[in-house]
Amino acid sequence: MIRLMVILAVLGYAAAASAGEACRKVQHLGDGYTVCTFDPAAEDIQIFQNDRSGKPYGSFRALENDLHQDRIYVRFAMNGGMYLDDQSPVGLFVENGRELKAINTNRGWGNFHLLPNGVFYLGSGKAGIMESKAFAASGIKPFYATQSGPMLVVNGKLHPSFLADSTSLKVRNGVGVAADGKVVFAISDGAVRFHDFATLFRDDLQCGNALFLDGSISSLDIPEWRRRDGLFPLGPIIAVTEMLPG
Repeated sequence: MIRLMVILAVLGYAAAASAGEACRKVQHLGDGYTVCTFDPAAEDIQIFQNDRSGKPYGSFRALENDLHQDRIYVRFAMNGGMYLDDQSPVGLFVENGRELKAINTNRGWGNFHLLPNGVFYLGSGKAGIMESKAFAASGIKPFYATQSGPMLVVNGKLHPSFLADSTSLKVRNGVGVAADGKVVFAISDGAVRFHDFATLFRDDLQCGNALFLDGSISSLDIPEWRRRDGLFPLGPIIAVTEMLPG
């Protein structure tokens, strides 16, 4: 009986850790994407910034190595928001219920300030994406949060600045929340325009709200697929983790 329980536990872990079900390849308007979907009510989605010494992780490998010390396995990870030269977040950052960086609603240059921007947040088994000023006024106290911009989809509508014929093409990644509450991550295989990336979330992935995380440095880590991007230093990292058995 004990042996059977151990076998079932191992099989259960293997099924939960499978990226085969969580991640898939998608085609949209002639471009390829990797899309991964996770349920915040059943899976451990976290946002990381600094290691136990207080320094930014900077890479998926560093995050994995650090978490392995506590027998925690990374199933999936993606760069999780824009950052400054010292790899600190540009905007709001909340980790383990502690606000480490205040929300940034200032106007400025670059994609982060292409308003409206927004906040991706997690808490009590639920996830959400909200325009930054609305989030600041909401009184929500998340367990994890990261701010980035621009918003891709706002309450079912595309960001007003996106053009269907834009010539600005870059690799891009982002996150959305579907109607069933599941979190949907996407990264383009090649260079795409904002408009097409946003319609992927709205039309194909059925996300009423979606947030751009970054472009050019967009990075993905799926250990089961033997993919671990590492060309660029990273700031915040969103990861889906699981405790190793034993």
